Amino acid sequence: MNTPLEIADIYIMVGDGKTTQRTWKMFLLAFLAGAYIALGALASQIVACGIETPAIGRLLSALVFPIGLVMIIIAGGELFTGDCLIFISVLSKNTYMSAMLRTWLVVYLGNFFGAVFISAMVNFGHVLTLFDGGLAQAVVDTAVSKVHISFSDALIKGVLCNFMVCIAVWISFASDDIMGKILGLYLPILLFVVCGFEHSVANMYFIPSGIFAQHVYNIPSETLHWGSFLLKNLLPVTIGNIIGGSVMVGMGYWLIYLTERDD
Repeated sequence: MNTPLEIADIYIMVGDGKTTQRTWKMFLLAFLAGAYIALGALASQIVACGIETPAIGRLLSALVFPIGLVMIIIAGGELFTGDCLIFISVLSKNTYMSAMLRTWLVVYLGNFFGAVFISAMVNFGHVLTLFDGGLAQAVVDTAVSKVHISFSDALIKGVLCNFMVCIAVWISFASDDIMGKILGLYLPILLFVVCGFEHSVANMYFIPSGIFAQHVYNIPSETLHWGSFLLKNLLPVTIGNIIGGSVMVGMGYWLIYLTERDD
C-alpha cells in the first residue's frame, strides 16, 4: 500500500501528465467520464424510485452511484472534480497554473457534453418510462429540488461533496490493484450521496435530464430551465467543488506532506 506521502508524490507527476495531454484526447476522456457519472446517476435514481422510506431510498442510491467513478478509475476518464487535485502539482511548481486552468476548462466542457448526451439519450429513448412513468416524475422532481437550493447551501454542499470525492480518489491511489482501488473509493462516494452533497458533474445529468423529461413526458415546471440550472445550481456547486477538492484536499495535503520539501 502507498503511504499518504507516497500518494502526494505520485499526484505531483499525475497532475503534470494530465495537463500535457493533447486537447482532443483530454476532451474525449472527459466526455466518457461525464457519461459514466451520468449512467451511475441514472442507476441511482432507478433503484430508489418508489421507495417510500426516504432514508432507504437514499442508501440504495448511494450503493449504486459509485459505479460511475469506478468506471472512470478503471476504464479511464477525466473528471473535473477529481482533477481539482492537479492543484497539488501547481503548488509543487511542477505544473503551471495556466496549464491547470486549461485542463479544467476542457475537462469541464467534456464532462458537460458527456452527461447531457446521456440525459438526452435516456429521455428520447424513453428509458424513463419505467415504473409506469414514475421514474420520469422522480427525475423531474429531483431536478426541481436542485434548482431551489439557495446559492450558499449549494456552494457548501459542493465543498463537502468534492472533499469526499477527492478523498476517494486519494485513497484509490493507495492501492496498486483493481479491487483495492474500487474498495478505497467506494465508501467516501457512498458517504457523499447519503448526505445529499452536490456534485457538479452529476448535476450535469440530474438537472438536464429533468429539463428534457418535462417536454418528453409532459411534466412541466415553471422554475426548471437551463437558466436556473446554470445559475442557481451549477455555478455555486462548481465553485464549492473547486474549494473542496483543490483547497481542502489538494492544498491541505500539500501543506502536510510537501511544503517543507518544496521550500
